Parts: sequence; C-alpha cells; structure tokens
Amino acid sequence: MAASKMWVRREGGFVHEAVKIAQDSSFGLGLVVSEEIPKGSELIVLPEHVPLRFGSLESEGGDGELDSVLVNLARHVPEELWAMKLGLKLLQERAKTGSFWWPYISSLPETFNIPIFFPGEDIKNLQYAPLLYQVNKRCRFLLDFEQEVKRALENLKPNDHPFGGQAVDASSLGWAMSAVSSRAFRLYGKKLSGEINNDVPMMLPLIDMCNHSFKPNAIILQDQDDRDMKMLVKVVAETGIKQNDCLVLNYGCLNNDLFLLDYGFVIPSNPYDCIELKYDGALLDAASMAAGVSAPNFSAPSPWQKEILCQLKLDGDAPHLKVCLGGSELVEGRLLAALRVVLASDMETVQKHDLDKLKSISVEAPLGIANELAAFRTIIALCVIALGHFPTKIMEDESLLQKGVSDSTQLAIQFRIEKKSVIIDVMRDLTRRVKLLASKETATAQG
Repeated sequence: MAASKMWVRREGGFVHEAVKIAQDSSFGLGLVVSEEIPKGSELIVLPEHVPLRFGSLESEGGDGELDSVLVNLARHVPEELWAMKLGLKLLQERAKTGSFWWPYISSLPETFNIPIFFPGEDIKNLQYAPLLYQVNKRCRFLLDFEQEVKRALENLKPNDHPFGGQAVDASSLGWAMSAVSSRAFRLYGKKLSGEINNDVPMMLPLIDMCNHSFKPNAIILQDQDDRDMKMLVKVVAETGIKQNDCLVLNYGCLNNDLFLLDYGFVIPSNPYDCIELKYDGALLDAASMAAGVSAPNFSAPSPWQKEILCQLKLDGDAPHLKVCLGGSELVEGRLLAALRVVLASDMETVQKHDLDKLKSISVEAPLGIANELAAFRTIIALCVIALGHFPTKIMEDESLLQKGVSDSTQLAIQFRIEKKSVIIDVMRDLTRRVKLLASKETATAQG
C-alpha cells in the first residue's frame, strides 16, 4: 500500500504529508489524515499518465496487434458492464513484465467480497429478486465472456497474446471487473467538439482508497497543468478535516443494490435505497381489494385511463413496468399517478391536472381525499405483499447476525434487513398520511 504512495510521488504526483493509509473502525482500510487540514487544501494530485484507463491503449504507444485484440473483445461488453472493458486493460497490465502500473496493481486486493463471488447459499440469502437477477446476469455474462476470450486468443502467436500467454477464465475476468467497478471513477477524457467531454472510466491510484460517505469531506476535481496543459486529477478538502479523520468521497446517490453489487458493502438507513416492484394490474387489483377499495379496475382500465397509463410508460408499446418505493420520492411518481388515475372515476377532474401534479406526493389529494386514501391504502397493501416475499423477519435476521456468520452471509443478511426496513418506513409514512387525510375527511363530513 505504501509502495503505491511512493510510486505516485515518484511519477510526479503529489500526496499531502498528512495523508496516511490506515485501518478505521467505521470504514475499514482507507486514507486518514494525521493533522488538521484546512478546507480547499490539495490532498492528492495525479499527473495525466498515472490513471489507468482503457483509452490509454491508444495513447501509451502500446503494440497495435495486442491492443486491437482488447478493443475487439471490449466490443462484446454491454455498456452497463463498462467495468469489464477497463478490466481487460487491467488484466493485460497485470500479466505484463515490468508494467508501468505494477506498483499500483500489486496493491489491489486479491479477492472481493461482492455477490458474484458469494457461495450459492449466500446468493439465496439475499432474498430479493431484482438483485438475484442482476447477480445471475453478471455471472452468466462472465461465463459467456470467458468463451469469447478463449475464441479470440486460441490462434494467436505468443507475441500477439495480450495477456502474455496467461489463461483468462471467468474467475480472473470477475476479479478484474470487480477491481474496476469497486475502484474506478468515471471522469472526462479529451474534450469533444462543442466543448463536450467524453466520459472515461479511470482507476486512480491511491485516490481509490478513499471510502464513501453521503457527507464527504473531500472531492475529486480535474484540472490542467499550467506548464504542459495536461490533465491533473486532484483530491481537494471540501471541508475542514480534523486530525485522524478518514478521507471520504461521495461515490454517488446510489441504492444498496449498486453499493453491494459494485463495492461490496451496504449502507444502513441509506436515504436513496428503494425496492423495485413490477406494475401489474392483477397484483394492484388484489392489493386494492385487500385495502378495502371496491371494484378496482387496474386489470381493465377504461380507454381514457389507458391513454394516461401509456403517457406514464406503464401501458402501450414497450412499457417500462419497473416502479420503485422508497428513496427520495417515497413513491415513484409514475406509480402514484397511475393509482390516482385508475382509482378515479371522473375523467374531467383528472384531465384538469397535468401529469407532474398527479405524480407528486407533495401535492396533497389532487383528485380528492377519498381518491388519495384509496391510493395510499393500496400502496400500503402492496408493501405488505412485498414483505411477505421475504421468508424471514427482521428480528430473525438480527438474531442470525448475533450468532456470528461469514462475511458474505453477514452482507446478505444486512442487505435484506435494509430492504425490509425500506418497506416498513414507506408503510409508516403512508399510514401517517392516511390518518391525517382521514381526520380531514371526518372534519369535512361533520362540518
């Protein structure tokens, strides 16, 4: 670890004397400052040639034949798994004798505790279908891509082999993809026409040891060296930092699915965590009836309701049926608007409002209190159904954690606890709103 710090300095980079690599009880291994740091101070500066990026295939003067093999393989990687593209470059450099990046690569973890490497039982322990789908999708991709790589390499001469003759299997591909997804940053590369910057994933030695916080004390900036106009990547103190504090960056306003899939951790009480549901007419009819709504018609909306559902992309050609509960919206606007519309009987009243108003939970009862109560009670019933899909309760999960389990089991249990907590928080919030609305309805009726 200290070697990569020395290497950055040797390559013309800057590391503040107070920045140390240390273990912290809250964040684990990361960067800590040994003295008070004023706001605005530069903490780490990397010159343009130090970040590892896939674009460096074209700019580092590498062998064209080797690089074209990697470029062709990268074309088989879907954009959502962009980390695998840079992972190919990482594997190439790891296999290369005397690689420029070896002091950095040798400091990377040998293993990553993320779901694609979980034992089968712990993948099941996640208990959450959308994440299970993503894990299985990534595992299938790695197995298929292993075959793609083998086909690309089988007839190459030894000198043309981009990985120095080393075998590349699903395990090594998974390691490289995990190293990149957990440590790379998407920054801009060269400016394109019209002052637009192209988005380039980069591995940033030393900087990638900063841990995550939604309240960061540091920020990544890109700048230019006044002498040669080359790009610099900097970490700058965004606030004053106290002695022995960890350096933390905000990795993004992400839900726990992405934090676990890409980084191998779960954020307790994550304000951006949510649960995914499928907009399904039969399910919504069942939820509405369970909530005491008489004769809901989600399965057979009237033509004018269907027209609005098409505008919400919940019906018609190529609908987008995934909807979310929790997070910053509490109830995804498209779902809330659909419930308000389908539970309404008066077309003229609905058509007086624009979609933005119908999608907003902060607009109280746009279609009347009775309609709002029916919509909220339906969502509460949906939450009850969603909770029922988890085979264990939170108390059972907590007692399992107290018994002592493996790291992967612990992560899986923590993940599902947080998902259930999201559902319960949504139910509590909506129940409070229902009580307020019901009291207003009673007061109106008595008045």
